[in-house]
Amino acid sequence: MNQATGVIFCLAYILGLISTAVSWGRYGILALGITVAIALPKLLRKYTKNSVKVTKKRRSRQKENALEAPLDAREDLSLLEMLPRAKWVWAVAGLVAFLASVYFAVRSPQPAIDDISKLIPAVGNTQEVAVTVRGRVVSTPRLTRSGRSQFWLETDLVSEINGGEGGAVVNRPVSGKLYVTVPLLQATGLYADNTIAVVGSLYKPQPPSNPGAFNFQAYLAREGAFVGLKGRQIDWKREKAIADVNRVNSQTAAFLEPSGMQPSKIQAMRQRIVRSQLSQLNVPEGPLISAIALGKQAVDLPYNIRDYFVQAGLAHAIAASGTQVSMVLALVLALTRRFSKQLQFSFGVGALFLLVALTGFEPSVCRAALMGFGTLFALVLSRQVKPLGLLLIAATILLLVNPLWIWDLGFQLSFLATLGLIVTTPPLMAKLDWMPPAIASIVVVPIAASVWVLPLLLYVFSVVSPYSILVNIIAAPLLWILSIGGMVSALAGLIFPPAGSVLAQLLDYPAKGLIAIAQYFSQLPGNSVAVGQVSVFQLIALYSLICWVWIGGRKKKEEGSSATDSVTDVTDRRRKEEKRRKPEAVRGKNQEKGKGKKGKSRVIALPSFSSAWILPLALVAGISIIVLPAWHVQSSLFQVTLLATSGEPVLVIQDRGKVALINSGDENTVRFTVLPFLQQQGVNSVNFAIATHGHLGLSSGWGKLLARLPIKTFYDNNAPKQIYRSNNQEFMTAVQSRQGVYFPLETNSTVDMGATRLQLVNAEIPVVEFLVGNRTWLLVGEMTPEAQKKLAATGTLKPAQVLWWSGKALTAELLSAVGPQVAIASADEIDPETAAQLRQSKTQIFWTGRDGALQWTPAGGFKTTLESEENQTSFL
Repeated sequence: MNQATGVIFCLAYILGLISTAVSWGRYGILALGITVAIALPKLLRKYTKNSVKVTKKRRSRQKENALEAPLDAREDLSLLEMLPRAKWVWAVAGLVAFLASVYFAVRSPQPAIDDISKLIPAVGNTQEVAVTVRGRVVSTPRLTRSGRSQFWLETDLVSEINGGEGGAVVNRPVSGKLYVTVPLLQATGLYADNTIAVVGSLYKPQPPSNPGAFNFQAYLAREGAFVGLKGRQIDWKREKAIADVNRVNSQTAAFLEPSGMQPSKIQAMRQRIVRSQLSQLNVPEGPLISAIALGKQAVDLPYNIRDYFVQAGLAHAIAASGTQVSMVLALVLALTRRFSKQLQFSFGVGALFLLVALTGFEPSVCRAALMGFGTLFALVLSRQVKPLGLLLIAATILLLVNPLWIWDLGFQLSFLATLGLIVTTPPLMAKLDWMPPAIASIVVVPIAASVWVLPLLLYVFSVVSPYSILVNIIAAPLLWILSIGGMVSALAGLIFPPAGSVLAQLLDYPAKGLIAIAQYFSQLPGNSVAVGQVSVFQLIALYSLICWVWIGGRKKKEEGSSATDSVTDVTDRRRKEEKRRKPEAVRGKNQEKGKGKKGKSRVIALPSFSSAWILPLALVAGISIIVLPAWHVQSSLFQVTLLATSGEPVLVIQDRGKVALINSGDENTVRFTVLPFLQQQGVNSVNFAIATHGHLGLSSGWGKLLARLPIKTFYDNNAPKQIYRSNNQEFMTAVQSRQGVYFPLETNSTVDMGATRLQLVNAEIPVVEFLVGNRTWLLVGEMTPEAQKKLAATGTLKPAQVLWWSGKALTAELLSAVGPQVAIASADEIDPETAAQLRQSKTQIFWTGRDGALQWTPAGGFKTTLESEENQTSFL
């Protein structure tokens, strides 16, 4: 099997895994393999025949006796000429792709019969299941944004505390992986491989209730978990682990008494390094140095620092990547350069295994380690390393070990960034040959990596950081200092901790400088630009453009090199024999013209442009692929979205490019619900922001929102605030500092927002009326039954097609005054008596706890994010 065949089989395997993105993918890839096996060899033979004819004609005009030399001895073969012509190769490739999709399905996690998730009923799972779960910890505890500790638990036994329909279950054998969160202090001193019991409540993750929100259910499924546990307490001693110890069976007896919850050797080494680096440094500089050296899995970096780095485009700096691997390998080879190749190989492989274990077997580190192993193997054999082939082999091996990594974002970004460095860095360095190589590499490396990962980042996150390349260029010297210094201090701390502490202390000011750069650029206006939801077709088009530039640039370069060599070879001889061969050449040319007309081949080829025009054309085309669809959607979309929130109700109105946001919720609501939705919709500014509620504790997210998006006009409910009265002036100043306008909103005030008009009927409750197109929406805040009757008697409530309320009890008088056709509750549950009254009046009912976010358009009516039996039948 030659190299081309091996490359085809590897690519077929990867393509087969990618085909699992759709349900019919495996059959589609099989049909494609059969079609290619039948048609492609014939097309390749025809192409080769035509290519040989063209080559012979060119050589006959350039060099005497050129036809006697073999074709492959004179020129490099093109990509199509290197492809195999045998049908069996393509048939086997199709079969490999099909088997890859089957292998992916086999390896995809599925709950077993005794999986712990079976304790929660498939339907009617609103009641929490209180349990004590015993198992083995399989990850290092991590700090969550909510201040709790999180880890993964391989379960073995469970005891139900509140019991089920069949009574309480004690010491029931179970299996499955569990996502566990516990109070921070409960997980202190907990390490991987410890056997513990956790008391808490089981819950089943739900699909995202809002567009653009994080899919926690899919995340757990990819990790092989189908249920979570909100723990309250960890029982460390065996006698406390499971209720009714006397009924422990033989499986339980296999557990040994944990002796002091000791860490493993790798964990102890990791802790030794981290403690050495943190002993003489403050937070966050100390954790940052440890994160750069060992990856963010080794240490809990504060979330605000993580956010700075992510927003500034420096997220790769705090993640385990190939940088650490390349530095360690270079250091080992430098220290062992006087040894034999076999010893260099042994030391290098040992260092790679140690680094992979310390960083936690991250996909990016495993990729770099495999490529490093290939480099060491080539060193021993004295063979030349081919980076592209090595990258393809590393990808295939890792995906054979874990095919689920094909959809791991870290895996995808790592390979795309490495591919960009391999294929894009050399031509860019050639363009900047007038600069010193060290400075040129600082400029080229961020550009080469960013170009190849940008389409995927747009597809996943729908945002782009305009300052990303500039920030990486500015921060590159500091990153190199911190990376090299962090690895050296880690090695010293592992051997002699005081030495590691002294070396880490020298990195204090570089760490502060890097944090300052990330913080500054993350807070600049326009630090992230939302482009809206990018489709798969746009993603494919963008990568097709990048490949066109790559292949087109190489082709032009090869043609230029070939032309130069030809001119050098025939200079003198062509001048001497030009007169003698001219009559024969003219006759031959006329004959070839006739043959060309008779046997002209029709070959479809990509457009060919001058190398100077390829990059500008691709850049314009790439921007058009992203900008034009987003502009068309924004300019024609009229949509009302009621987000599913746990506190204050939030409404987003998109009116042909203008955006109105009614309420914000708290900071968590803004971070996890409002901002992801606006990013998915391509919203980069809010035209109208309206706070309808007088309780600032519910609306505390406005500051968080303003830090990310500019607000052009802000309307604030002028009713006396229940808490935090002094924050009004502070927020007013913040709005005005961002070139926004602040207006107080009083009772009977009207706000004209284009096709939508808002009127504050009552500022205290509040009661707000929206005129959306030709439909009236009415927002009613919480109030007592007496207040509802009084409000209905005053006649201030006008009939409305849509009633929007908190889900609490509503009186018959209020419902009669409003007479809604649709009732929407921003709540997990609604009052049963109110629901009965609404059903009796044939009012359609939605509530966010069941239906998720609601979206309304004039043409499509109401659409829910979550499906349910009741809301599938009728819409307004």
